[in-house]
Amino acid sequence: MHIHILGICGTFMGGVALLARQLGYQVSGSDANVYPPMSTQLAAEGIALSDGDDSAVLEPAPDLVVIGNAMSRGNPMVEYVLDRNLPYTSGPAFLAQYILRDRWVLGVAGTHGKTTTASMVAWILEYAKLKPGFLIGGIPKNFGISARLGDAPFFVVEADEYDSAFFDKRSKFIHYQSRTLILNNLEFDHADIFDDLDAIKRQFHHLVRTVPQNGLIIAPGDDDNIKDVFDQGCWTPIEAFSAPSGWQARNISDNGSHFDVYLKGEKQGRVEWALMGQHNINNALAAIAAGRHAGVMVHHAIDALAEFQSVKRRMEKCGEVSGVHVYDDFAHHPTAITMTLDGLRRQVGSERIIAILEPRSNTMQMGVHKETLATAFAEADEVMLFQPDNSDCAMQPIATDIGSHAQVFDDVDAIVTQAARSATAGTHLLVMSNGAFGGIHQKLIDALELQAGESK
Repeated sequence: MHIHILGICGTFMGGVALLARQLGYQVSGSDANVYPPMSTQLAAEGIALSDGDDSAVLEPAPDLVVIGNAMSRGNPMVEYVLDRNLPYTSGPAFLAQYILRDRWVLGVAGTHGKTTTASMVAWILEYAKLKPGFLIGGIPKNFGISARLGDAPFFVVEADEYDSAFFDKRSKFIHYQSRTLILNNLEFDHADIFDDLDAIKRQFHHLVRTVPQNGLIIAPGDDDNIKDVFDQGCWTPIEAFSAPSGWQARNISDNGSHFDVYLKGEKQGRVEWALMGQHNINNALAAIAAGRHAGVMVHHAIDALAEFQSVKRRMEKCGEVSGVHVYDDFAHHPTAITMTLDGLRRQVGSERIIAILEPRSNTMQMGVHKETLATAFAEADEVMLFQPDNSDCAMQPIATDIGSHAQVFDDVDAIVTQAARSATAGTHLLVMSNGAFGGIHQKLIDALELQAGESK
């Protein structure tokens, strides 16, 4: 069977391609932006890639075309598929039909923390020698790949609320039929496809409707938006985390790297790991609960977390030059920015933090978060905001609200120059973007090394 994937270099669609290849299918794909690391990961699996909108790659016709949700009507490849009546489907539908059928699906949904939590769940199952399959919107360092078929029955999937395809506006997670479902949190996001928070809650309730009564939903006990979703109807048992009646963390160290795990008031063990911050503690509680539902004893899950290596681009340290630390983080929502900065502050104490933001997400560029963005930087000593072209969100008013320690730049190299000049030993440069940000991470390291060499 020959499958061609349109939009193959997105993290999700690239994962679908890897899984299809592991099933033994012939897989090819095309994308307007074929670039590493996904392009090299796919090429290593023998998947033929083409760059651009050349419909010649669809001749002879594949058995099935899988269309990514970034593809829309008017795209030459989409029009070619429709005009010639080629069989096609969406990425989530392909995953459901060809991969997830007859699997025990552990889905991880929510506005924040999906990638990290899904990676934790997969690692807990792997540590227990259950060899799960997974599809995650990032690269877990414990595995080094974003997707694998694994052994039956368990499959962990990052359950994204974004729409499935131009012809299917349901959220992706509706397709997966999770038996174990984590709902990390729920806020307004993806303003390019959702009109308001109620529209997102509606999709989350559609998700809740798909979980069987002999399944399990794991959710925070203090999230009013998720409570609203459950109030619309829930037919599945719920286990709460961050709640006295469910899972709790107690005796937490200052930076969150050590904490005791309690279930219904009884101590289960102590986590000692490399991560930090309250948000990751919550992620861990949810992951432990999911592992327990799949049959992993709690103390084994706790032992697994001691060896969890997190995910690329989630507070990933890129380098250190003369005592200046450079980090890469995916944060692109005010809540995520707040949590990331809070976690870093708890780790570094009074040392200086320079926060550098590229507001790249569709929601951010539409200006949806402009009223709440300034306060997200409360823990930063200095803030550098990048102003993208053609953005509806002007950064200067946000910088004004932050204060005199915030600046706006329209050039990546100017940020690099200023950050390198401002950084001294003990400074932490935290770069936040859900894109490549013009290669800023390596540019910062290079500038710091050049500066260090000149000072000798």
